[in-house]
Amino acid sequence: QVQLVESGGGLVQPGGSLRLSCAASGFILSTYTMKWVRQAPGKGLECVSQINLFGAMSYSDSVKGRFTISRDNAKNTLYLQMNSLKPEDTAVYYCARSGYSPEGQGTQVTVSS
Repeated sequence: QVQLVESGGGLVQPGGSLRLSCAASGFILSTYTMKWVRQAPGKGLECVSQINLFGAMSYSDSVKGRFTISRDNAKNTLYLQMNSLKPEDTAVYYCARSGYSPEGQGTQVTVSS
């Protein structure tokens, strides 16, 4: 049974940092292209970053240079290091397998002073 459990969100001031985690079970995370997607209030899903089977990473223009995606194969866990956070980064963040809708509950990130 596939499970994805996101954690690490919270309230942070502009310019702050957070590290999101996505613990996977029921499948081997490194055998999929994995994505971090977010949904801001009243908006659709936006893919902000992905990492493929070979470890190649990509980012949306909105987060490039501020966010870093990584994975720990031994822990079967995906991460998103978020630095220099902005109010427009406020959203629910989900991890997802490429080709699938988000399967976890997400983690709320709120950037506000």
